Amino acid sequence: MSTKVTVIHSEDNPPMTCNAPTLPEADLDDITGLPDMIGTADSSLARTEEAPPVDLDNSALYLNRELSYLQFNLRVLDQARNPRHPLLERLMFLLIFSSNLDEFYEIRISGLKKQLEFGRQRPGPDGKYPDEVLREINQQVRVALTEQYRILNEELFPSLAQQNIRFLYRNEWNTALTLWARDYFRDEVLPVISPLGLDPAHPFPRLVNKSLNFILSLEGKDAFGRDSGLAIVPAPRSLPRLIKVPREIVPEGDNFIFLSSIIHAHVEEFFPGMRVKECHQFRVTRNSDLEMSNVEVEDVASALQGELHSRRFGTAAKLEVGAACPQELTDFLLQRFNLTEDALFRLDGPVNLQRLMTLTGMVNRPDLCYPPFTPGTPPALDEGNSMFNAVTKEDLLLLHPFQSFLPIIDWVRQAAKDPAVLSIKQTLYRTNESSELVEALSEAARNGKEVTVVIELRARFDEQENLQFASKLQEAGAVVVYGVMGYKTHAKMLLIVRREGGRLKRYAHLGTGNYHRKTSLVYTDYGLMTCDETLCADVHKVFQQITGMGKRIVPDLVIHAPFRLKKSLIRLIQQEKSAALEGRPARIIAKMNALTDPDVIRELYSASRNGVKIDLIVRGICCLKPGIPGISENIRVVSIIGRFLEHSRVFYFANNLHPLYCSSADWMERNLMHRIEVAFPILRKKWVTRILDELEMYLNDRCQSWELQPDGSYLRLAPEDSDKREPVQTLLLQQLATLRYSAV
Repeated sequence: MSTKVTVIHSEDNPPMTCNAPTLPEADLDDITGLPDMIGTADSSLARTEEAPPVDLDNSALYLNRELSYLQFNLRVLDQARNPRHPLLERLMFLLIFSSNLDEFYEIRISGLKKQLEFGRQRPGPDGKYPDEVLREINQQVRVALTEQYRILNEELFPSLAQQNIRFLYRNEWNTALTLWARDYFRDEVLPVISPLGLDPAHPFPRLVNKSLNFILSLEGKDAFGRDSGLAIVPAPRSLPRLIKVPREIVPEGDNFIFLSSIIHAHVEEFFPGMRVKECHQFRVTRNSDLEMSNVEVEDVASALQGELHSRRFGTAAKLEVGAACPQELTDFLLQRFNLTEDALFRLDGPVNLQRLMTLTGMVNRPDLCYPPFTPGTPPALDEGNSMFNAVTKEDLLLLHPFQSFLPIIDWVRQAAKDPAVLSIKQTLYRTNESSELVEALSEAARNGKEVTVVIELRARFDEQENLQFASKLQEAGAVVVYGVMGYKTHAKMLLIVRREGGRLKRYAHLGTGNYHRKTSLVYTDYGLMTCDETLCADVHKVFQQITGMGKRIVPDLVIHAPFRLKKSLIRLIQQEKSAALEGRPARIIAKMNALTDPDVIRELYSASRNGVKIDLIVRGICCLKPGIPGISENIRVVSIIGRFLEHSRVFYFANNLHPLYCSSADWMERNLMHRIEVAFPILRKKWVTRILDELEMYLNDRCQSWELQPDGSYLRLAPEDSDKREPVQTLLLQQLATLRYSAV
């Protein structure tokens, strides 16, 4: 199967000059146990003197979480300028920046505003209070949005026009297009839109989150003698924001006009006999975080269903208007949305840019996109082969999207039909709209298997789909559990129990990413397929803890949150520090999406001060400051941004019995203390070696890498003159997948 991939978010990462890590001498193929105290050092060994104490809680040592996220999104925006990316992909990066920024305001900025509203301001580890963070963010966002629209208007639109892809504004319409736009308005738009005059009987409407709207200043009186002078025209979400002009109207190339242009050109038809003095587009972004009280909620599904509607009308967080909107109209809108001038952003173009993402499906220009590829599949997992036989022979490791996610779906399908399979358990955090996995699990339930599915209903922005999947599974006879109240179930686990030779045998899949076929084509994630008895027994214990009730469990190999993961990570970091003090080589490599937990950061600082070499590949938020003399000079932080969203979490501790873990968890307070997460060891030496080789590829990349500086800024690394290497993601495609033609 050939796959065309477009990015859905984005990422980053840099190189590093370091020797390849060496594995412990023990043959990991035979390792099955993990000591109770994970890697506790033997204090009886002679040590060198520990570094003198310093205040590692000093706020100057920590970066602000929200400002760090904004830095990540600016790295995404920078990809829109990067000529290494194909032209349509550059446009997608620009739109992803908008989508990311919306979610940032919907969740994080709304949270800061709530702290101010309730007078609960508290400084973070960086010492900044919410009000000063908000000021800095709004200042930086204002500059970033100016640059975003400059890139769009001065670089991307002209470059697309050279490729015969044009966005035609009203001043570019010829007579034929003007007449066609008028007919389109009268046939497709006018019957759907309900203009809203503002007067005491028609107060300011509740406008849906992120919807396109127009504010109008009118002159004259209507049929009832009303002359309030103001009106709102909401653009229904059922109407496309981007409209393709028929070839018979404009024959050359692909030509598009914005819905906003059509409405603007004909807006007076909504108000016959009156004159429209001003007409300007605007959009409000609202608080979209859902909150449910653990005490009051008895039925999570019902409570969540009720909350989803209210999300569309949460407290306003950001107001965007057209650049020419006069001050009196913006003041009116700010007052109605209870916002200050700081939350107002004037845009030199459409206010709902992310709706331009439909463009890639409206033009057939593969030459302007990333080359399609076919994800690789190990021969043992080819379609038609028995997954159970393959996994029995050896553990199998997949790296998506370079390797296919389809074997995981095929495994569940085989299990659904296999009479020897007795039960299937799976966690679902996010999955695709028409999920093949949900279909397979439903079929298994209908075939009499014991099917238990832990669905996390509170997967942000996927809640409605997860409710629908839960209903479908229940109708098929599966047992659906919504996890543990107060703790999101974020672990990625599949457990299959099969009768073989008169005994029961367990098989498991453990992953770093969601069971979502579409995102498996754009997110980098590891997945392990195993029948290791100890590891599978651990997965069974974790499922029992989630679905049932009882005292805390202690798995033998898996480390799980919220119980042991944070403490274990700290012990593993301290173990490397002890090794360094004893004069042994000590090394930590960790790849993750975000690093914010101050306790973990403090331990990393302490390890660095005592000689541990630490390489961190952090895609997004990083609150640790590398390169500070006497504190973190042994720590390097890089971020990779490219075609695929870096999403895998991998942790390497050179001196541990099991040196390498994959995990569903980032090193964030929420993941380590408020979610159900798992970290699982890679037990086979060949897979440990492979993952370490791949981590080194990331650390040595100089094409897609950004390196975090001590002041919180990121330095984009450039290939050296003699360095002809491809970006790390391209190298992995070349190694593990099949490219249809050479990369741009």
